Amino acid sequence: MSRIAERFALLRETDEGALVVFLTAGDPNPVLTERLILTVADAGADIIEVGIPFSDPLADGPTIQASTFRALQHGVTPDAVLDMIARVRSESAVPLVVMTYFNPVWQMGLECFAEHASEAGVDGVIMTDMPPDEAEEWHAVAHQHGLDTIFLIAPTSTTERMRLVAEMSSGFVYCVSRTGVTGARDDLPEEVPQMLEAMRKLTTLPLCVGFGISRPEHVLAVCGIADGAVVGSAVVSLIAQQAEQGEQALLESVHSFVHVLKRATRRGD
Repeated sequence: MSRIAERFALLRETDEGALVVFLTAGDPNPVLTERLILTVADAGADIIEVGIPFSDPLADGPTIQASTFRALQHGVTPDAVLDMIARVRSESAVPLVVMTYFNPVWQMGLECFAEHASEAGVDGVIMTDMPPDEAEEWHAVAHQHGLDTIFLIAPTSTTERMRLVAEMSSGFVYCVSRTGVTGARDDLPEEVPQMLEAMRKLTTLPLCVGFGISRPEHVLAVCGIADGAVVGSAVVSLIAQQAEQGEQALLESVHSFVHVLKRATRRGD
């Protein structure tokens, strides 16, 4: 059983939703990213998504685009991110998912990327621009190296696309709460429960909702209808806001915020 599957099994026993937190590797700098991952894990995050900086992040809103630009200015590469994850893995057993686009993986070579990721301790991979009907080659390579492949669905996904995602996914399914790009929002779209209901008819995999989840009340609402909530832009924005306050103040602010978010996943509280 993978670390991701083990975490969801444990959460079912304790009647909790999963808190999935996204961080951009290399923001605000590579060394601090490692400390941030460990801090977020200590604060209670169940799964951490580590974003590989890419120069053309089409699925990302302005907050994550800005963090990606800062990371690229530090010269962060896919190899550097995987090396970073290997160092983190030596200190933590938290499930780690790499979030990227297909181009960096293709440039490195699918087999090379999967092998390096597996050796580093990566548990799963999300390639936001790779549809399941074009993913057979990657899916086979990832499976060979013990990596979960996590696909995305959206409120606009057809039944056929959802069925294909159900067949190809492992780990969990990333359910995009709205069309468009990432970014914090004030509310949750009305289409989310309907999307989750349709997907549950096709798979027993955990369903996690992301895009626009930015507050404890959002996490509470999502975990009432889904298996987990993904928080990205809100954490990345906090890091940007606190970066000039010094490392310790930044880490404490992020720890406090993630701790509050995690508390909102506990359905019995």
